[in-house]
Formats: sequence, structure tokens, C-alpha cells
Amino acid sequence: MAEKIYPSSKPTAVNGQAPTNAFAANGNPPFPANKAQLYNSTRPVYRPLPRRNRRSCCCSCCLWITFVILLLIVIAAIAGGVFYVLYRPHRPSFAVSSLQVSQFNLTSSNQLNTKFNFTVTARNPNKKIAFYYDLVSVSINSKGVDVGDGSIPAFVMPKKNTTKLRTIVSTTGQSVDDNSALKSDLKNKKSLPLTIQLDTKVKVKIGSLKTKKVPIRVVCKGIKVTAPTGKLATTATTSDVKCKVDLRIKIWKWRI
Repeated sequence: MAEKIYPSSKPTAVNGQAPTNAFAANGNPPFPANKAQLYNSTRPVYRPLPRRNRRSCCCSCCLWITFVILLLIVIAAIAGGVFYVLYRPHRPSFAVSSLQVSQFNLTSSNQLNTKFNFTVTARNPNKKIAFYYDLVSVSINSKGVDVGDGSIPAFVMPKKNTTKLRTIVSTTGQSVDDNSALKSDLKNKKSLPLTIQLDTKVKVKIGSLKTKKVPIRVVCKGIKVTAPTGKLATTATTSDVKCKVDLRIKIWKWRI
């Protein structure tokens, strides 16, 4: 008896027609497409965009910032050079012309009384720059002790100008420490070193342009004086006096 194999390897025709579906072709029943297959068949293919290199972007920004800073420095240097060539700016200078001491005595209760006749010469060496000064405060110091205070009225220094300024600097009842070196020198009638300090604000005029007020300090050192005896005033030695002009420009918390 012959062995039957089902299904046969060759499909049979139905009503004389060849099979038309996959099942008829290979003998396996077809399965319907799932949702994922149906969705992916209509969805466009996703292609990821190329990623930008963050490191290269940062390097480009740093290079541009550096270039801008260097460009600003070059422009500022050129502008400063042009300004210097056109105006030749110089700081004003100060010199102590005379200092007479009519009173410089210490009482038994360590109270200091002084009186100075002070004259200072201010010079403006600039040909195209003028200076406008506010009220000038004057202080005289000797061995760490404030021995006199005064002031000079506001004044103007035109171009290529020399001005003499006079004022009286004095103190009354200034307490002095019993162990102070100033008291010892006064008692021994020694020569006393003095330091004069001037503080004010100045406005600079360049052509028709005026700047903002800038603090300025003048410190004069090298003055020596002896205390007068009786009513005869003494004159301080000012031949070795050097006055330093310090433009006190403030930047945030610092002064330069």
C-alpha cells in the first residue's frame, strides 16, 4: 500500500485555476500585518541631524572675543598717541615758596598750639590744557602728629600759568601724647621735620571739553623748622622740599 503525504508538495488547481495567494503558493496560512508594520510602512525614514561640535563653537567665540579686545586696545593706544601728540599733557607742579612759624608751643597739659603762614606756588606747564581746582584742604604733620589744618579757596589755572597761593594753617588745643617724640623734640628745642599735604579735586579743560572732577593729592616732604621763642617768627627750611603730585583716580575699590 502506497504511503500518502499530506499536504502534497504541489498544490492542486481549484476548478481548473492556479492558486492566487501565498497560502496556495507555499502551503502556509497567511498572517495579517501588525500595527507596528502598518505604522512603519507610512512613516518617513528618520535620519538624525549631524551634531555640532561644541568645542569648536567655544573656540570660535574665544577667538572672536580675543580679537575684539585686541582691536579695542589698539584703537585706545592710537587714540592716546594722537592725544599726546596734539596736546602734550603734563601734570601740574607744586612747590613750597615759604613757611613761617609764628607759634609752636606745648602747654603743661600737653595741649599743642600752632600757627603757620604758608605759601605754595602752583604751575601749569601745558599750552592747551587748563585746570579748575575746588577748595584745597591743607594739613601739616610732624612725627605722626597733626600740627595744623587750613584751606585754600578754589582757583583756576589757565594755560602756561603760575599762581601763588597763601593761607594760614593752625591748630589750638591739639592733644599730644606724653611719650610722643614731638614733645621730646620741642622740649629739647630740636629741629622738627614737617610734611605738608594738600587734597582737592580738579577739573581739566581741553579746548572746549571739560572732564569730570578727579581727586588730586600733593605731598611735600623735606621741610625742617624750629619752634619760635617769644614773638619772633621763624622761617622753615624749604630748599630740599620735594612735592609729589598724585592723581587719585578711583577704580571700583582701588585708587591709582
